[in-house]
Amino acid sequence: MTAIKHALQRDIFTPNDERLLSIVNVCKAGKKKRNCFLCATVTTERPVQVNVVKVKKSDKGDFYKRQTAWALRDLAVVDAKDAVKENPEFDLHFDKVYKWVASSAVEKNTFISCIWKLNQRYLRKKIDFINVSSQLLEESVPSGENQSVAGGDEEAVDEYQELNAREEQDIEIMMEGCEYAISNAEAFAEKLSRELQVLDGANIQSIMASEKQVNILMKLLDEALKEVDQIELKLSSYEEMLQSVKEQMDQISESNHLIHLSNTNNVKLLSEIEFLVNHMDLAKGHIKALQEGDLTSSRGIEACTNAADALLQCMNVALRPGHDMLHAVKQQQQRFSDLREQFARRLASHLNSVFVQQGHDQSSTLAQHSVELTLPNHHPFHRDLLRYAKLMEWLKNTDYGKYEGLTKNYMDYLSRLYEREIKDFFEVAKIKMTGTTKEGKKFGLHGSSGKLTGSTSSLNKLSVQSSGNRRSQSSSLLDMGNMSASDLDVADRTKFDKIFEQVLSELEPLCLAEQDFISKFFKLQQHQSISGTTTNETEEMDGGNLSRSYVSGVPQPVSSEKDMIRQMMTKIFRCIEPELNNLIALGDKIDSFNSLYMLVKMSHHVWTAQNVDPASFLSTTLGNVLVTVKRNFDKCISNQMKQMDEVKISKKSKVGILPFVAEFEEFAALAESIFKNAERRGDLDKAYIKLIRAVFISVEKVANESQKTPRDVVMMENFHHIFATLSRLKISCLEAEKKEAKLKYTEHLQSYVVYSLGQPLEKLNHFFEGVEARVAQGIREEEVSYQLAFNKQELRKVIKEYPGKEVKKGLDNLYKKVDKHLCEEENLLQVVWHSMQDEFIRQYKHFEGLIARCYPGSGITMEFTIQDILDYCSSIAQSH
Repeated sequence: MTAIKHALQRDIFTPNDERLLSIVNVCKAGKKKRNCFLCATVTTERPVQVNVVKVKKSDKGDFYKRQTAWALRDLAVVDAKDAVKENPEFDLHFDKVYKWVASSAVEKNTFISCIWKLNQRYLRKKIDFINVSSQLLEESVPSGENQSVAGGDEEAVDEYQELNAREEQDIEIMMEGCEYAISNAEAFAEKLSRELQVLDGANIQSIMASEKQVNILMKLLDEALKEVDQIELKLSSYEEMLQSVKEQMDQISESNHLIHLSNTNNVKLLSEIEFLVNHMDLAKGHIKALQEGDLTSSRGIEACTNAADALLQCMNVALRPGHDMLHAVKQQQQRFSDLREQFARRLASHLNSVFVQQGHDQSSTLAQHSVELTLPNHHPFHRDLLRYAKLMEWLKNTDYGKYEGLTKNYMDYLSRLYEREIKDFFEVAKIKMTGTTKEGKKFGLHGSSGKLTGSTSSLNKLSVQSSGNRRSQSSSLLDMGNMSASDLDVADRTKFDKIFEQVLSELEPLCLAEQDFISKFFKLQQHQSISGTTTNETEEMDGGNLSRSYVSGVPQPVSSEKDMIRQMMTKIFRCIEPELNNLIALGDKIDSFNSLYMLVKMSHHVWTAQNVDPASFLSTTLGNVLVTVKRNFDKCISNQMKQMDEVKISKKSKVGILPFVAEFEEFAALAESIFKNAERRGDLDKAYIKLIRAVFISVEKVANESQKTPRDVVMMENFHHIFATLSRLKISCLEAEKKEAKLKYTEHLQSYVVYSLGQPLEKLNHFFEGVEARVAQGIREEEVSYQLAFNKQELRKVIKEYPGKEVKKGLDNLYKKVDKHLCEEENLLQVVWHSMQDEFIRQYKHFEGLIARCYPGSGITMEFTIQDILDYCSSIAQSH
């Protein structure tokens, strides 16, 4: 670096009358490393100018060239990047920011130090030095008038050092004394040399004169040393004298320390004794309450509760280290344990007696409810037991084994009590549903024999009777029977609905009240969310341990107190679900349509229970029963569809409205009344879709198999009935099926009318069909009359065969035939007859049009008019 500095000074700066003071090897930050030098220079001429010059090596040779120069007065900020760590990067803020990376941190620091010195010496302007070590700037502060600027350039900088005020004054005085100094410099220099020699001689004489003073000073120092030795001897004697005093003071200090330590220990001991007395002393009144307290009165229960809480506080006191080693503490703890065991045993025995007594007392009231569909009220029992709730919490925290035993005994006693109450309650419900028990037992049911099956099974087993008087008689008898059965069905279903709703309404508050009591009495959180250990195998409730489950034989804690509540409720009310299932089976046997009532009622109660607590016993149990009800409902739908497939019709009598079509009407009307605003409407809509498709398929099947009644009549009457039913009930999910039924009815009505009308004017129909065939073959209409088979004579011959009297006779026979085909229930005779009248008039107009086009000017007309047709049809309809 020194060689480069000398080369730069010689080649670049000397020709420009500049001196190089500092140099740093740099490259631009972030770019490809192309090295150059930053130089700090000053001019040799006054006024001095300070510059920062960028020098780089020429691309064509090994010489350097000056590239850019900045005046130091234009420099605003010097940023060293980091004042603590060594960092070669730094920024110079001139007209813009120049970012540089030095070859070493030392070179960067030297360069920045030189810049700071030059600023202080020549410019004294405000240049901000940021992220620069304060130590670096302090070292750069000049300590004298001739302090160097930078290293080896000291002489170059001193050559231009400014004179201070005193120096200027001394030079002026000297110049005044030698006025010729300016005109004769050699004489002035000779005079100064002589004066310098005089001063040197005076200094030598002064040094020689001071030798005597030095000898005197040495003697004084020897005497001072002797005095010091004497003083040290005296100090030694004094130290020996004070040694004994120091030993005595040490003894006194140690004695004071022992006294202070003793006092401190006494205070601590007193504090420990007070702590034990205050926290481990149980009042005599509490001890007496625990040993002899009355557990039957409210005052006695309160006293026992307070005493139990005080005992628990004494037992749970946080002893300090070492207290458990004290004999008195051990004795007191043993005494507390004995009191706890004694009171826990007494409390458990008393509560077991209360459970047993309550079972006997509640059983005595069952006779009052045996004839009424109500469940006994357990509120007084719960109210009496809730007085012991705090004691149960104490027992749970102190003796979990006895607490668990009480829980098991409570479940045993109450499960037997509730089982008797609930079975009697359901027996009353079954009797009210079916009548006397004796009648029901004849048929294997808990009810009467008159309602083994609903209207669904009875209607499907009927066969369509023959026509005539025998059909009318049978139909009349059947209608009377159906009316009676229908009235009975409505009454029985309404009664069943009310009874089933009352059963659920009685069970729901009973379960909720018992669950609430269990939570409060046994201090179990109903809404606790604790994720417990997953168990592979849970111990059975009967005689089981409520607080533990088993994984590979190792006891584990239950998942949560909420699960414990559900387990207790399952044990206590284990008979509810079977009894409900039996009641549902009975209702389904009485009438399969009862499943509709049960589905709606059960869904509503499940929805209500889940809104209160989705995981509760009541919600779970009703949910399980709802699955059974839903299966019965699906079974009811499947049975109806199966009966549609198995329906048989009589070959000798007309079909009329098919039984399963009437049953669908009954089912839909009943379902709409039951499922109004129900939660399970979606299940009904799915059932509707299945049933209506099965009805459509079965109607077509029966129509194809019908021999007595034309296929079009069977389709027309039944689809008209279906359309009328769907229009009246306005079932939104069956809108497409309603439109389809209307379309099928219209199509088959038109087909039947066209088919029937071809026979009254059969020869005339055949004649004009031949005319239309000739025209279709290409013969012009006005040339048809020249055909031998279709000339005017042949036309007149055919027309004469159908005078007005014959037409009326033919229409009368047609009316009688249609009357035989159609059933009375649907009342479509007039509709069909009116359609036939319209179709007949249309054919008449068609024939007249053909006569006018094919036989123009012949004057041939039909022997009856449209008005005659209207009179014939009206007269025939009125006569029948």
